[in-house]
Amino acid sequence: MRVAVIGAGVIGLSSALCIHDRYRSSVTPLIIEVYADQYTPLTISDGAAGLWQPYLYDKGNVQETKWNKETFDYLLTYINAPDSIKMGIFTQSGYNLFTEPTPDPSWRDSVLGFRHLTPQELDMFPGYSYGWFNTALMIEGKSYLPWLMDRLRERGVIFYHRKIESFRELVDSGVDVIVNCTGIRAGELQPDQDLKPGRGQILKVEAPWLKHFIITHDLKTGVYTTPYIIPGSNLVTIGGIFQLGNWSQECNSQDHQKVWESCSKLIPSLKHARIVDDWAGLRPVRSKVRLERETLEYGAVKSEVIHNYGHGGFGLTIHWGCAQEAANLFGKVVEEKRQKATSRL
Repeated sequence: MRVAVIGAGVIGLSSALCIHDRYRSSVTPLIIEVYADQYTPLTISDGAAGLWQPYLYDKGNVQETKWNKETFDYLLTYINAPDSIKMGIFTQSGYNLFTEPTPDPSWRDSVLGFRHLTPQELDMFPGYSYGWFNTALMIEGKSYLPWLMDRLRERGVIFYHRKIESFRELVDSGVDVIVNCTGIRAGELQPDQDLKPGRGQILKVEAPWLKHFIITHDLKTGVYTTPYIIPGSNLVTIGGIFQLGNWSQECNSQDHQKVWESCSKLIPSLKHARIVDDWAGLRPVRSKVRLERETLEYGAVKSEVIHNYGHGGFGLTIHWGCAQEAANLFGKVVEEKRQKATSRL
C-alpha cells in the first residue's frame, strides 16, 4: 500500500511515524512518502517555543483534551531516555497569570503538580491577582523534527521536496491513501471556511537567568494576546501577538516593539537581554482540529484522504494523540480494503 503524507511539520512527521510503526508488519508492502515544500528548520513547528500547554478550556471538545493528554504522557516516557536531549524534550515549570479568579483549565490533571498561586507568589507579578503553577514539558521543534526525520529515514520513508498542488496529483500517481497535514495551507487543497491564519510574532532573546515560563491571560481578548515568556534550552521566547485573518509572515517593527515593551514590563530584567532573532508565523486556527476520513472520487478512481490539520498554536502539544488517531483511521481503511478484496474471491 502506498501512503503519501503532505506536510513535514510535527503533525505530518508524527503521523507518518505512527502509521509506519503500527502497520509495518501487517501491511506489506507499506510504502510511505512525505511531500513538502518546506522542511525543518523552516516549518511553523520549528519557530514555536515548544511549551506543552493547550488552550485553557476545551469548550466541550473532550476529544482534543484526550489527544493532548496522550501526547503529554507519551513524551513524558522519554524524559529520562538518552535520546531526550536529541529530541529537545525536558521538563519546564512556570506560571499562568490572570487579573481575576478563573476556573481551572481543562488540562489541570494532565500536567504535574498543578496548584494555585500563593499571595506571596502573586506579589512577584504586580497587576495580577490570580494564577496557577505547574510543571509541564518543552518540545523544541528545532530538535524534535530532525529526530523524527531520522527515525523515518531509518524506516525507509521517502522524502520529496515538492509542493503538492492538488490531491488528484497524488491519486493519479497511484497513491492509495493521502494524509493531509498541510496546516494553514490546507485551504489551497480543499476550501475550508473554518480555517484561518492566527499570525504570531515572537522574539528570541538571551536571558539565561530566567528559569520559569510566565504566561499571562486576558479572557476578554483571547489566547496569545498578552505577554508570555518561555525559556528554552538556549534562548528565551517572548511573545504576545495573535492576529486572526492576517496572512503576513513578515516581521514588523510595531509588533516587535509591543512584544518587547510588554514582556519587559512583566519582567523588568529582560531589558538587559540581547535580542537574537525576530520571527513571525501563521497558526492554523480552526474551531476544532479536523481529523477525519474522506473518500475522493475522480471518475472511476477512488482514494482515501485522512485530514489532520487545524491545530492552532498547540500542534506540538497535541501531535502524538492526533497521530495515533490518524493511524486508527488508516487501520479502518486497511480493514475495508481487505474486506472488499475478500468479497471478490
